[in-house]
Amino acid sequence: MPMNCIKEMSSRVKETLKPRVSPCFSLCTLALVAAGALASFSASAQPRYTPSDASVVLPVSVHAQGSQAGSLRALDSAWRRNPQDQQAALAYARAVFLIGLTEGDLRWFGSAKAALAPWWNSAQLPAEGHFLRGLVKQGFHAFDEGLKDIDMAIALERKRPEFWSWRFALHLLLADIPAARKDCTEIGNLFGQDEAKGCTAILAYRTGQAAQAVELLKAAVVLPGFQDPLSQDWLRFHLGEALRTAGRYAEAVALWEQHLKARPESHLVRLALVELLNLQGQPAKAKKYASTAAPTDALLVQALLASRALQDGDTARLADLFEGRMSSQALRQETLIERPKLIYLIRYGKDPAAGLQLSVANWKIQNEPPDALLFVEAAILQKQPRAAAPVVAWAEKTAYADPQLTPLLQKLKSLPGWQAGAEK
Repeated sequence: MPMNCIKEMSSRVKETLKPRVSPCFSLCTLALVAAGALASFSASAQPRYTPSDASVVLPVSVHAQGSQAGSLRALDSAWRRNPQDQQAALAYARAVFLIGLTEGDLRWFGSAKAALAPWWNSAQLPAEGHFLRGLVKQGFHAFDEGLKDIDMAIALERKRPEFWSWRFALHLLLADIPAARKDCTEIGNLFGQDEAKGCTAILAYRTGQAAQAVELLKAAVVLPGFQDPLSQDWLRFHLGEALRTAGRYAEAVALWEQHLKARPESHLVRLALVELLNLQGQPAKAKKYASTAAPTDALLVQALLASRALQDGDTARLADLFEGRMSSQALRQETLIERPKLIYLIRYGKDPAAGLQLSVANWKIQNEPPDALLFVEAAILQKQPRAAAPVVAWAEKTAYADPQLTPLLQKLKSLPGWQAGAEK
């Protein structure tokens, strides 16, 4: 994704969120978090995501400490004074959505939706309105609807790089590789080839060309214009992913560990590191990095996996804590499928049958490598290989391969039920 777009989103709120917000922000968390961040968390339009008069959400945020808290409260107050003031609502929605992505805290997405409520079904919006509504919709897993809004934003303001960045991310998440490639080409044409390096690299490692992606990202990460902290978060996350996809695990771990020394607040990099450490059989290090003061669901379930592997006596407590979070979500009637729940059901082994059922439903919404891995794991555990046939088709279509998924796909297709199902 273009680095220009990273700078644009936060620059539009920096006057109200200075001095603590970095001058740029990684919009490409979606490519994982919807990739990874969004797919790793849950969100819904339930009361916990509606900001209260006491602004309960604000104090728990690492971005709401010190002088920035006053700036954010000013945005909040301006919106509350007149919820029908579209400009105030859009400014508040942008700011809280940005913070939600930075922290992996989806309560902020609900705050953004609350601000946009008067125009939620409106066809008459400025480009900014369509864009922000599209971001919130995809945050609630309405990816097709979110894409329509972002398409409209581009139609109204073609030369806004962040619009193109998010459209690329959504096309990738929906496994529409030709559309994603077209977006990337347009990014290069409109904003320059340096800006296109990111999306070109992502396309490379998502289509079986990890070695090429590594070289592209190594070149991009040292460019003078991309040395701000959040651009480095984004580039180093994807460089690590390219290394992981190429099977160069030790290099990926070293890269991410080094980056966290400088940027411990990067949830994006921290989660990627913890997941890889667990998958590589290094639970002690995984537990260390997952143990934050207020872990997200995604980090909590990784800490649980690490604790079980370590047999450190903390597993029951962590499992109870995760169960409590899932119970609270059920009481709120939240329906979105989140990756931590899939990991708990499948990889932790709480209920692989339910995990397979959820994987089938999840795959109809989004096609991401971590979801593919979990889906195949569940199908193998349940001895239902044909259930994961959509993953096999996706891997063949995109040419995606990595050292974790590829052998599992081979194992899946070696099971008796695979050929039997094909004959039917």
